[in-house]
Amino acid sequence: PNAPFSGDDYATCGTRLPRSVYQYIYPPHVPRAVQLFRMENIAVPACYLLVGLLQGLSGPFTNVYPLDLNASEAQQATISSLKSLPSTFKLAFGFMSDNVPLCGYRRKSYMLIGWAITSLSMCLLLFFSDLSMEAVELSNSQHEEDIDDESTSGRYYQRDMQSTANFGDSAATMTTMAGEPPSIPFLSFSLLLFGTGFWFADVMGDSIVAEKAKLEPESSRGHLQSTCYACRFFGLMIAAPLSTVIYSSYGPKAVVVLMAVLPASIVPLVYSLNETKNVPVASTKDQCAEIWNTVCSRAVWQPMGFVYLYNVLQVGNAAWKQYLKTVLDFTSNQLNSLLIVAYVLLWLGIMAYKKFFIKWSWRTVYISTTLLNGVFSALQILLIQGITFGLSPFLFALGDDAFADFIGGIQFLPTTIMMVHLCPAGSEGASYAMFTTMSNSAYTLATAFSTLLLGVWDVSKEAMEQGDLSGMINLTALTTLIQVSGLLFVGLLPKTKEDLANLHADPMSGSKIGGFIFLFVTLSSVLYSSVVGLLNIIKPGWAGES
Repeated sequence: PNAPFSGDDYATCGTRLPRSVYQYIYPPHVPRAVQLFRMENIAVPACYLLVGLLQGLSGPFTNVYPLDLNASEAQQATISSLKSLPSTFKLAFGFMSDNVPLCGYRRKSYMLIGWAITSLSMCLLLFFSDLSMEAVELSNSQHEEDIDDESTSGRYYQRDMQSTANFGDSAATMTTMAGEPPSIPFLSFSLLLFGTGFWFADVMGDSIVAEKAKLEPESSRGHLQSTCYACRFFGLMIAAPLSTVIYSSYGPKAVVVLMAVLPASIVPLVYSLNETKNVPVASTKDQCAEIWNTVCSRAVWQPMGFVYLYNVLQVGNAAWKQYLKTVLDFTSNQLNSLLIVAYVLLWLGIMAYKKFFIKWSWRTVYISTTLLNGVFSALQILLIQGITFGLSPFLFALGDDAFADFIGGIQFLPTTIMMVHLCPAGSEGASYAMFTTMSNSAYTLATAFSTLLLGVWDVSKEAMEQGDLSGMINLTALTTLIQVSGLLFVGLLPKTKEDLANLHADPMSGSKIGGFIFLFVTLSSVLYSSVVGLLNIIKPGWAGES
C-alpha cells in the first residue's frame, strides 16, 4: 500500500511499542491526518474531551450556585440564557472562520482565542469575587438581618468568632475575613464570556473534524467522529458527578478553578495542531453561493428534513420529574443518580454504535432504536400503576431512564456522520454549524410542545398528592405515541452513506423550494432562540417566573 496515504510508519518511526499496540493507536489504513492521537492531531480529541468536561463541571455549578446566592427564578433564567445564548451564533462563528483567516489559519487561531476567553472568564470570577461558601453565608445573613454594621467596609465582611481554646481565664477572639460573593450581574457576565469562548472553540473543533472526515477511506467512514464524540461524552460522564462532589466538599471556588485551568491546559496542544497555513479562501460571495447550492440539493434538505421532523416529535413527559418527587418521594440524591447513570449510558451508547452498529443501515438504526425507546417509554405506565416486577421503584425508573439514554447515544452518531458528509469544501465551519443548529432547534421546539401538553390532562402536583394519576398515564401514553410517530418519516432518510453520496451526485436532485424551506426553518430557529434568550436577559420573568 501507499505508505504516505496509509499512515503506516511503524518500520521507520523507531518506536519500542509492539506493532499491534502501535497500529491500534495509529491505524495504518487511514491517512496520517486522520490518526487523531498523533501529536499534530491530538488537539482535536482533546478539544472534544474538554467540551465534555466543561459541560459536566459547569452544569451543577450554574444550577446550584445561583440558588446559594438567593437568585430569583427570573435571575436563574437570565443566568441560564446568558450561558447558552452564544450557541445561537454558532453559524456566525463558523462563517467567520471560513472567510477570515487569523494569522494565516482558519481554525487553530480561533480555537486558541475561544479557549483563552473561556479561561479568562473564570479567572475574572476568581480574582474579583470571593467564591467561598463562608462569603455566601455571611452575605445572606447580613441580607436577612438587614443590619448596617460599621465593621463592614469596602468589599469585606468581618465576623468575630470565639476561639474554643482558652488561655488562662480569657478567651481569645479571632476575626475572620470573607470577601463579597459575586453579584448576580457579575456572575451572569462571567458566564456569558464563558459561553462565548466555549461555543467559539467548539465550532472550530467541529469544523476541523468536518474537514478531516472527508479524508477517511470508505472502509472506516464515521470512526473519526465516533472517536471524538466518545471523548466528549466520556468527559461529560466523568465531570458531572465529580463537579457535584467537589462543590459539596470544597465549595464553588474549587469548581471554578478547574473551569479556569482546564481550557488553559489545552493551549500547547492547539499550538502544535497541524493546519495548513495561508490556504486559498474563496470570496464570501462564492462561499454563500456554494452553501445555497448545497442546501438546494435533495441530499441535504431531504435527510435534514427527517432529522428536524423526528427531533420535533421527541416530546417528553414534562411532569415526570414532579411525579418522581411527589408520588415516589425520590430524594435529590436519587434524582442526581438518575442523571449520572444517564450520562454513563449515553457514553456507552456512543461506544456501542462505534463498535457494533456503524455498518448498519441508518434506517435500520433509527427504526430499531425508536421502537425500543417506545417500549421503555411505555414501561413508565407500569411504574405509575405500581407494577415493577418486584423491583424497587427507584431501580425500575433507573433502568427505564438509563436505557432510553443508551438508545439516544446510538441514535446520535448517524446524524452527525451524515451532516459532515453534506458540508461543502471550504465552508465546513458555517455549513456544519447550520446543520447542528437546525437539529438542536427541533429539540427546543419539542421541549416547548411538552410544556403545552401539560394542560391537556390534570397532572398537577395537587392531583398527584390526591392520588389521581390518570392524567399521568394518559400523558405518558400520548408522548410515547408521538415519539414513535417519527418513524412515519424514516423514508426521507437515506439507507447508507453510499445512498447519500449518490443522491448528492445526482444533478437533477436540486430544488430551490427545498433550499428556501431549509434556510427559513434554520434562520427562524436561530431567531427564536435569540429572542427567547434576550427576553430572559432584558425582561426577566416574562414567561411567568418570579
